[in-house]
Amino acid sequence: MSASSSVTDEDRLRRIEQITDTELAHLDTGELLTELLDRVRALLEADTAAVLLLDPSGKHLVATAARGIEEEVRQGVRIPVGKGFAGRIAAEGRPVVIDEVDHSNVLNPILREKDIRSLLGVPLIAEGRTLGVLHVGTLRPRLFTRDDADLLQTAADRIALVTRTHLTDLDRAAASALQRSLMPGALPHVTGIDFAARYVPGEAGGLGGDWYDVFSLPSGRLGIVIGDVVGRGLQAAVVMGRLRSALRAFALEEDDPAEVLERLDGNVQHFEDNVMATVLYAVLEPSLERVSLSTAGHLPPVVARAGETATLVNVPVDLPVGVSVGPPRRTTTIELPPDSLFFLYTDGLVERRGRSLDQGLEALCEVVDAGQDPDAVCTAVLHRMIGSDSVGDDVAMLVARRGATPAVVPLNITVPAVPRVLADLRASVRRWLSSAGASGDDVVDLLVAAGEACSNVVEHAYGPAGGTLTLQMERQGATVVASVRDNGRWRSARGHDRGRGTALIRQCTDEMDVIAGAGGTTVTFRRRIAGDAP
Repeated sequence: MSASSSVTDEDRLRRIEQITDTELAHLDTGELLTELLDRVRALLEADTAAVLLLDPSGKHLVATAARGIEEEVRQGVRIPVGKGFAGRIAAEGRPVVIDEVDHSNVLNPILREKDIRSLLGVPLIAEGRTLGVLHVGTLRPRLFTRDDADLLQTAADRIALVTRTHLTDLDRAAASALQRSLMPGALPHVTGIDFAARYVPGEAGGLGGDWYDVFSLPSGRLGIVIGDVVGRGLQAAVVMGRLRSALRAFALEEDDPAEVLERLDGNVQHFEDNVMATVLYAVLEPSLERVSLSTAGHLPPVVARAGETATLVNVPVDLPVGVSVGPPRRTTTIELPPDSLFFLYTDGLVERRGRSLDQGLEALCEVVDAGQDPDAVCTAVLHRMIGSDSVGDDVAMLVARRGATPAVVPLNITVPAVPRVLADLRASVRRWLSSAGASGDDVVDLLVAAGEACSNVVEHAYGPAGGTLTLQMERQGATVVASVRDNGRWRSARGHDRGRGTALIRQCTDEMDVIAGAGGTTVTFRRRIAGDAP
C-alpha cells in the first residue's frame, strides 16, 4: 500500500485546508483551476490532473484544464457521456477507480500514449447538476483509497462551484450582449405615429428570450412584433435571435400575419429542438388606420382610444410556435383611429405570484392612457405594474400611438445614392402618399415616377466616390409636387435600351422638368390626384 493510503485525521485536515484555502478566492477562474489541479497532484502524489466539462449538448465531455498532460486541452479531447473512464463517471455521478489502464476501460488515447497506469475520477456536481469530471492519474501502478477519493471529491466540489458561477456569469454577459444587439437601437420615425419600448430583465434568472421589433416593409406597411421564447439565459436569447431573423425574412414574402406565423412555426418545428415561443405579429397599414394581427399563444394587445378606457383586443389566440400542428392560424384586423394607442407586452408584466392573470390584465388596462405620449405610457405602466417589486421574469413592451390627423407634412429625405436605399424610399413614398390622400392609380403612377427618378440618380449621377440623393414631396392643393435632386455629374446611359426613365416619368405625371448644371441635377414632376386632402 502506498504512503498516501495511511492518513491520520491531522493529515486529512491539512490536505483539505490546502484545497479550501480562502486565499484562492482572489484568483480568476482559469488561475484557480490551475492552482487547484497543481495542489491536487501534489497532495495525491499524482502525475496528471484534468477537468473535463460537459458541452452545451450534454452528450460529450470536453477537456478544459489539465496539469501534467496539457495535450488533453490543446487537442480538444472529447469523451462521449457513458463511454470509457470519464464518460462513465459523468453518467453514473460517482467516483470511479481504475487500478490498471487498458484499451477496454479508457477511451482517451493520450492517457494510453503517455503510459498512465492508474486513474481516480469524481463527478463535478453543483446544485444537483453534473457539470463534468475531475480525474488524476499516475505513471506507476497505484491503489487509490477512499480517503483519496474523498479528498478529490472535496476539490471537485470547489471546482464545480466556481465553474457553475463562471458559466452563469458568462451566460448572463453573453445573453445581455446578444439581447442588446438584437433589440432595435432606434425605433422607426414614421410621420403620424410614435413608438416607445422598454426591456426589463428578470432578477430571478437573468436574461431570456423576450423581444420586440418594428420594421418597414416594401409595401409601405410596418411590421410590429412582440415575442417570448420559453426558457432562460443564453440559450433562450440565441433562439430568440434566430426567430427574430426568420420572422423578418418571412414578413418580406408574406402579407398576411397568420401566414408569417405559420411559416415561422414550420421553421421552428423543423430546425429547433424542443423550442416553444409565443409571438404576436401585427402589420400597420400605410394609412395608419388599420392594424392586422395574429397571435401565436401570446397575450392580446391593449388598445386605448381617445376618451375611452383601454381594452384588450378581441383576437383569437392560436397555438404557440413550436407546438404540434393545430388548426389554421387566424388574422384579425382592427381600426386605429387618430389619437389612439396600441400596446404590446410579454407575460412578465402582468403575471405575479398572489395575483391572477385577469387581475394583472385589468390593472394594465386601467393604467394605459391614449392621452399620453408613448414614453410616458411606458413609465406609468412600469410604475403601476412593477413599482418596487422584484421582477421574476423578463418584461418587454412596445407602444405605438397614432396622433391626430395633421396637415400633410412635406416629405424630405436625404440618403446615400446606393441601390440598397431604393426599397426604403419606395416604402416611405407609399406611406406619405397615403397620408396625403392619394389612392389607386395615383399612388401607382407616383411610385413609378419617384422610383425611376431615384434609380436614375443611383445609376448615373455619381462615379465610384458616390454622393447623396434628396427626395422631396408635398401637396399643393389637389396636386402632388415631387423633386429628386443630386449634386453629381451624370454619366451617359450604358447598354442597349437604357436611359428611358425620364420618358416613363413623363407618362406617369402631368408635368416634368429637368434642371441640370455643374452643381447637380433636379428632376421635378407634378400630378393632380383624385383624393381629398386629409
